Amino acid sequence: MTISVLRTTDAWWVRTESGAARIDTTAVTTGDLLADRAAIEAARTSSDTVAADTLELISPVTTPCRVIAQMTNYRSHVKDSGLDPRTIPLTFFRKSSVSITGPFGDIVKPGHVGLLDYEVEIGLVIGRHVTAGTTITATDLPGIVAGLVVTNDISARDIQLPQTQFYEAKSYPTFTPVGPRLTVLTGNEIDRFGDLRLRLRVNGELRQDMRVEDDIIYRPLQALRALSRFQNLAPGDLVLTGTPAGTALTAPPKPIEIIGSLLPPAVKWKAFFKRQAANPKYLQAGDIVEASIATDDGALDLGIQRNTVVHS
Repeated sequence: MTISVLRTTDAWWVRTESGAARIDTTAVTTGDLLADRAAIEAARTSSDTVAADTLELISPVTTPCRVIAQMTNYRSHVKDSGLDPRTIPLTFFRKSSVSITGPFGDIVKPGHVGLLDYEVEIGLVIGRHVTAGTTITATDLPGIVAGLVVTNDISARDIQLPQTQFYEAKSYPTFTPVGPRLTVLTGNEIDRFGDLRLRLRVNGELRQDMRVEDDIIYRPLQALRALSRFQNLAPGDLVLTGTPAGTALTAPPKPIEIIGSLLPPAVKWKAFFKRQAANPKYLQAGDIVEASIATDDGALDLGIQRNTVVHS
């Protein structure tokens, strides 16, 4: 049975049937908390609770930490990008942990960014140290993936695309909302990863809706096995696992793409941004973005985050 861990500015909490029980721990970081499993278990049985909806929640993943993301990992998203899912390699990019924000905070749109996009993603929270060169097996996975969180990979497409600059485009402050809860896995609950459904709404309009098993290309074991060949991981690190179709950005129709490839880069990008500027799906100040992840039967529920877009 999963354990729902919540975080406020001054404490860690476990969600119980009667509310939220404070965890008696000195842990400051997510990694430290995951190591204090006895305190988490003790809080689960505590009768001293408060109403969970009275807590002002912040990200259950603390910073600094590593934030690593898989790129184009859902078939529908790959097709939206004008690519063939059969040809997509397993690739990663980094985000600055400065981008992490809470589940109900503002998403701040920088003044120089015009094309602000969203990507609901399942975040894997690492539970133990993994040294680069380690070969991860299926039996290792439950210990390495301590928990799951809802994340939103906010992206400045007008920075990302012409410069192929993922790091900057996805790392501005507030560009990675995380939470509301850290769903700590017990037993072999990671086996239900494929049953999770990702949903994202903007102002109530459903934009993304996909069950993992129906669309994913590289599952967590494949991804972490590849990542551990060259990357150290530590408790509390965050690995984002990709997003399905439904983002604001989609590839242009094939004829336009062919014509664009014949133009000088400056002309091509000017035409591209002119088309994208007319796309109403990009986020604007005042938009409310809701992201949720859960199995259809509700047995595994990572919660719902709700963020409002504001100008810097």
